[in-house]
Amino acid sequence: MAENAYDQVYRDPSGPPWDLGAPQPALARVLDEGGFAGPKVLDVGCGPGDLAIALAQHGYDVTAVDVSRVAIDIARTRAAEAGVAVHFEVQDATELSLAAAPFDSIVDSGLLHSLLRIGDAEAERYLTLLPGLAAPGATVFVLAMSVEAGQGWGVTAKYLRETFGGPEWTDTRVDDIEIAADLKPGDLRMPGFLVRTRRSG
Repeated sequence: MAENAYDQVYRDPSGPPWDLGAPQPALARVLDEGGFAGPKVLDVGCGPGDLAIALAQHGYDVTAVDVSRVAIDIARTRAAEAGVAVHFEVQDATELSLAAAPFDSIVDSGLLHSLLRIGDAEAERYLTLLPGLAAPGATVFVLAMSVEAGQGWGVTAKYLRETFGGPEWTDTRVDDIEIAADLKPGDLRMPGFLVRTRRSG
């Protein structure tokens, strides 16, 4: 896979603002509450791997993918330092092909809104693949930035309810949350959403 824009962001010494060195707080709470079904979990758009590592530390069998080879290299290093096993792969979320599928839980921490920022077609290709990666009854979590964050992009609760309101999904819930960003010299909290849903069947 050729070098991409995300590789360049991860090569920057200051790192991307979404690299907190820990999972997003809203997803950390889900993990602490035992909200992920197991044993097999997919972290799609895993970035530097902190959520995948935290899942592995809780005993899950984790597969984690990202389009950035640099991010995956960072994630592998962090997992080794943490002493946990995570299966990391460099893959484009719009063309996912994973031998370990289907999964008991899938988590997307900021991927969907990033794809929408590129274009609707990219997001649609990813969303079309998502149900096939989830086992019947699997839990799916999607953390996404709200348009109310004022970044000039993002999603609405209506969009998320409609996207995960089709026959493939059931028990869909969209909660208001805060998304954390690590901006030197201070931290930033922005409005966002956490989708909780299940694969039908």
